[in-house]
Amino acid sequence: MDCPKILVVEDSRVLAIDIIDSLQKLGYAVSDIIDSGKAAIEKVAETRPNLVLMDICLAGDIDAIAAGNIIRTNFHIPVLYLMEYTVEPNLSQNRRSEPFSHIFKPFAEKDLYNAVEMALYKHHIETKFEVEQQQMLSVINSMGSAVVITGISGDVQVMNRIAETLTGWKEEEVIGKHITQVLNLVDNDTGEEIDYLVRQAIKQGQVLNLPENCVLINKNGDLISIGDNVAPIRDRDGNITGAVIVFQDISQRKQKEEHLVRNAFYDALTSLPNRVLFLDRLRQVFERAKRRNNYHFAIMFLDLDGFKGINDRYGHSMGDDLLVHVASRLNSCVRSGDTVARFGGDEFAVLLEDIKNVNLATSVARRIQESLKEPLHLKGYELIATASIGIALSSKNHEEPLNLLNDADIAMYRAKQQGKAQFAIFS
Repeated sequence: MDCPKILVVEDSRVLAIDIIDSLQKLGYAVSDIIDSGKAAIEKVAETRPNLVLMDICLAGDIDAIAAGNIIRTNFHIPVLYLMEYTVEPNLSQNRRSEPFSHIFKPFAEKDLYNAVEMALYKHHIETKFEVEQQQMLSVINSMGSAVVITGISGDVQVMNRIAETLTGWKEEEVIGKHITQVLNLVDNDTGEEIDYLVRQAIKQGQVLNLPENCVLINKNGDLISIGDNVAPIRDRDGNITGAVIVFQDISQRKQKEEHLVRNAFYDALTSLPNRVLFLDRLRQVFERAKRRNNYHFAIMFLDLDGFKGINDRYGHSMGDDLLVHVASRLNSCVRSGDTVARFGGDEFAVLLEDIKNVNLATSVARRIQESLKEPLHLKGYELIATASIGIALSSKNHEEPLNLLNDADIAMYRAKQQGKAQFAIFS
């Protein structure tokens, strides 16, 4: 810095002149001599010196400590206090706790030079650090993700605006709090708390991804699906000093995934499982039956009688309404653990798990036919839907799940040949 400008605040005129002489000999420019804290604040606002050299025992309405705090806070100018060894302990201790903030009188020019240079250098470093910190905060706040930074013990140090929005907390509310008090994370499937991530990332020194079903319960109690990771923070020597949690709201992504899954495994019209999901459940039951003795299940294949005629006479919209109501009635006729699926068109399948014999299947078939006898009132018309049902009971002779499904299909065609609202058992 070329010829730093220094403001001297000293109520002893003789001492002030001596200080000015020393400063000028050392190559500093002295902007003025002020004898009170109030006048010092006014002069700083006017001249903007590089440093204020102030007697800590100033008299007046504003004491030296208060004036110095105003100058440093409002004008960001360093203050170097002139102190005496005989000054009151509470004042001296207040300044001694801060390095390079004071110099004891009397002092040699060399001591004055060292004190001024250290105060200026300290201010330069602090200003540089503040600029870097502001740049870092600007980067963090411009990120599209929420960011929370903790210390080595998990205490929150920084939180960006997106993190404030998602958590419901303001940064000033959570500084110093443990991260688990701010990020209330749970597993959406099990309901278990996820409170180990920061601790584990710091302990292992590795980046950890948030669990797949991680949900944030924010300050207002809202549940938000989040994703991303937790990473340890290292200093230049490689030592871990804390952790950074980066996360974002993935609720829309989760909804899209659920929508895609639903489209892949469920019928769009009736919301019943589709053929793909039905066959997957059939394979699971088929494998279970191989491992367990006396475990039986049955498949029922249903085809509505005269559905094409209803479509032709009343239109496809009426046919769709009919299928929705039939699906609801089929579901009401089975147990909660059984599966009713729509294979397409007017074809349905039912998987009856863990049955003792074929009698349960025939009972369900009769219950379905009785339910379908009840008239349906759709768009001003009264319709009655009947179904032909084929039943196939599991046995050790079936090598593949599809073999059993084919048997049920064959039995259904036999029932249809007998007339409407009939069921047949494959044999």
